[in-house]
Amino acid sequence: MRLNVANQEKSPYKIIAVDDEIGIIDSLKVYLSNYSITGVTDPAEAIERVKNEHFDLMLLDYIMTPFHGDQVVEEIRKFDKDLYILLLTGHKDLAPPLETIKKLDIQGYCEKSDKFDQLLLLIESGLKSVEQVNMIKKINSELSESNELLEKSYLESIEVLRKTVEVKDVYTKGHSDRVAEYALLIGEKLNLSEADMKTLKIGALFHDIGKIGIPDAILLKDSKLTDDEYSEIKNHPTIGAHILSNATIFADIIPIVKHHHERFDGRGYPGRLAGNDIPFFARIVAIADTFDAMTSRRSYRNALDFEYTKNEIDSCKGTQFDPEIADVFLDILNTEQYKILEIQNKF
Repeated sequence: MRLNVANQEKSPYKIIAVDDEIGIIDSLKVYLSNYSITGVTDPAEAIERVKNEHFDLMLLDYIMTPFHGDQVVEEIRKFDKDLYILLLTGHKDLAPPLETIKKLDIQGYCEKSDKFDQLLLLIESGLKSVEQVNMIKKINSELSESNELLEKSYLESIEVLRKTVEVKDVYTKGHSDRVAEYALLIGEKLNLSEADMKTLKIGALFHDIGKIGIPDAILLKDSKLTDDEYSEIKNHPTIGAHILSNATIFADIIPIVKHHHERFDGRGYPGRLAGNDIPFFARIVAIADTFDAMTSRRSYRNALDFEYTKNEIDSCKGTQFDPEIADVFLDILNTEQYKILEIQNKF
């Protein structure tokens, strides 16, 4: 049965037909005249056309010279995973094995015939699938753009709060930036993924965000804190976690913010977590945070020197700090001290 295509609206989809018999190509062009169709008789040329042009669907003969259709698909799948491919066979017994069809992600095959009814239905079905995939991609792209804008907005808002904390006290200016840089040095040594490095950096930048909720009289006090005042200071990890809990994009960094004052021996706060129960990134930030606190000038003391801080970190392995992470940071301090100095000079 032939379709009457004279009054049909031209389809926006592009089809490439590949068959080493020019007669088959000519017939397909007649039956698919309402589509934008390109006919190719050389398999190698077809691969290049797909590489350099956009097509929505491919009709591909299986038995061809100089190589068969499955080899064409194998090459195409190296650079195009999305092209919808219908394989044409002279006889069902000549079709490739089912496992080959699955492996190469061939969406279907059809026996050649003088009648194109089945092929036309498969093409229509295939293009509907392509349309759905394109729609999903568009929606995902729009959601991604929206999420990126939302994330940027939240990050900017929290950044304002972070800077507000540091502006209050000249002695903590640049603290979170340095902590983030030290944490990233550790992360690099631990071969963390790009995604994990991003989480670690943001978590370190915002680790003290909860200090926005600590009274200035306590936060800026230049003498020893009373027990009550120290208890108030110890609330800042929980306050910070609460602030960030209002935005789901911060879910991954909340454990860092909440638990960067836990101790490996379980004597820290707020959760008194111990060992590997402490979130991994929080254990990294704990060392970076302590190191910066020791090597920064305070109103009540000068910055401590490297040798002293190295000895302190070494002596606190297994009690305050995760021993493995502590060893990684000590190695950085011993072999790449120039990187530490660059960070300190930068912020």
